[in-house]
Amino acid sequence: MYQGLTLIGPDGQEFFYASDDPASLTPEAARAWLDAAFIELDCEPLRASGKVLLADKVLAIAQAAGSTRWTDPAWGQAFARAACAALGRTRVTVDLRAQSVTF
Repeated sequence: MYQGLTLIGPDGQEFFYASDDPASLTPEAARAWLDAAFIELDCEPLRASGKVLLADKVLAIAQAAGSTRWTDPAWGQAFARAACAALGRTRVTVDLRAQSVTF
């Protein structure tokens, strides 16, 4: 099965990351990758309650990663694989301008 993630930067620039091996990451391993990235990038919860929903975590990581990581194909593919597997979706769009994650 083919899966991929489209990231739309704050300036409207689009990045597409494909993963042709979605079975390579279990949902648990994907959540662990996202947890590690969230901590590594020193992300903050987006909600005032302090709860971090999975989609919020994906959005926060994309924001904190910045253009240096967005242009790194290896990071992009790892991020796409983890986001798609954790969210259980084959296609994910992260729009930083709209502050949204859609499936």
